[in-house]
Amino acid sequence: MKPIRLMSGFLTVGGWTLMSRVLGFVRDAMILAFLGTGPLYQAYVVAFRLPNMFRRFFAEGAFNMAFVPMFSKKLEGDGQDEARAFAEDALAGLASVLIVLTLLAQLAMPWLILGLASGFAGQPQFLLAVDFGRIAFPYILFISLAALLSGVLNATGRFAAAAAAPVLLNLLLIAAMVAARVVGGDVARALIWAIPVAGVGQLALVWIAASRAGFALRLRRPRLTPELKRLVRIAVPAALAGGVVQVNLLVGQQVASYFDTAVSWLFAADRLYQLPLGVVGIAIGVVLLPDLSRRLAADDMAGSRDALSRAAEISLALTIPCAVALVVIPLPLVSVLFERGATTAVDSAGIARAVAIYGLGLPAFVLQKIYQPLFFAREDTRSPFRYALWAMAVNAVIAVGGAFLIGWTAPAWATTLAGWAMVVLLVRGARPMGEVARFDARFHRRIWRIVLASLIMGAICWALALALGTALSTPGLRYLALLGLVLAGMVSYFATAHVIGALRLSEFKRAFRRG
Repeated sequence: MKPIRLMSGFLTVGGWTLMSRVLGFVRDAMILAFLGTGPLYQAYVVAFRLPNMFRRFFAEGAFNMAFVPMFSKKLEGDGQDEARAFAEDALAGLASVLIVLTLLAQLAMPWLILGLASGFAGQPQFLLAVDFGRIAFPYILFISLAALLSGVLNATGRFAAAAAAPVLLNLLLIAAMVAARVVGGDVARALIWAIPVAGVGQLALVWIAASRAGFALRLRRPRLTPELKRLVRIAVPAALAGGVVQVNLLVGQQVASYFDTAVSWLFAADRLYQLPLGVVGIAIGVVLLPDLSRRLAADDMAGSRDALSRAAEISLALTIPCAVALVVIPLPLVSVLFERGATTAVDSAGIARAVAIYGLGLPAFVLQKIYQPLFFAREDTRSPFRYALWAMAVNAVIAVGGAFLIGWTAPAWATTLAGWAMVVLLVRGARPMGEVARFDARFHRRIWRIVLASLIMGAICWALALALGTALSTPGLRYLALLGLVLAGMVSYFATAHVIGALRLSEFKRAFRRG
């Protein structure tokens, strides 16, 4: 995959992810407007996070990180038929584990909710969370199988359908809330029931896409083949690493559950910083992993280094200005996007504080997505697991210890600082890989110019936000004012970056034409 094709694949995934995140904003704004930040919203947050947590543990965070490199190499060396058989065995094994897990979770749901948010005990949101959790949990079965099929598509260079699947989720959740509102029904319950329905829709979408790509996978009886045993051996450390990440989230949510509305504020802030993380970091990671796997299998060290450097350059050129914006103007972003209906100015202020803290860690979260494929492409999942354990310790100390000193923002600080700790460990761990793990001279020339252009943009946005203060708080004008603020930031950043040589707009134009 040449650099321009790498960027094209990134733009395909990033474009669909951007659409999904925009719809996600619409969804989250509607939920906050309908439910506020009280018991119903807190119950929804915990119930929805539960299947997502296990999904990242079993599918995205572990199974696919082991599956995609193995599938890519089998496709490259043994042909499509052998690759399809391997994918069918993996699908059968994953489905069997997930069915058992779903049944056990239905029985253990009260204890799972206490494990996620023990501060809910004795509160109205506890029983609601248990009820919502039982309805939402089957989503893990459908979305994890969809993640595996997405891995098949990504390994064959087809990114669109897998990237479009989250758009379907948001559309169905929005439709469910609108329908419930129109007929005078229970919006919260309609929202929760729409989650597993959306999972079925997402699975159907990628299943059809995989079939059209020549990988019409059949459901077969589970069997433990030598290849599947090897997949499990590689996946277990990745699953443990994914589990460490989820433990970090669990620790943060546990701490937050003891502070009034903190669970809601942190979740809403998470949704905001996930926009650039999803569009840039996750997109480049999805494209980079199969590309690196193929290059390393072909012993193309120069190509691997170039792919890594261009991925870092592209993603940081888009991430660093986003991070600066989240730190400099969080309140205008939060108040315009979320403050309506049952969501108050107090909620906006709390969410904005968390957004600014998460913004400081955004480049770290993206760099993790860039460095981890270096290990996964070599089928090394043990090293990231060891690093994740250290990051977990950093997270736990800051989240729990910091809660006594700085209160409910401690989990946000813990997430950010643990993210940077993980990056330091990944960089040090990749040193023995040699030149392939080091960014090239072009990256080093451009990165400081990217930072400078981002700081100039931040100063302009800060001054403009002060000038637009009244307009940003006026109901009839605030959307236009925020749009103007965002557009001014984008224009100032890209213009400055182009002039000082941080990036070349022609490179993006060529990628769009190829995309």
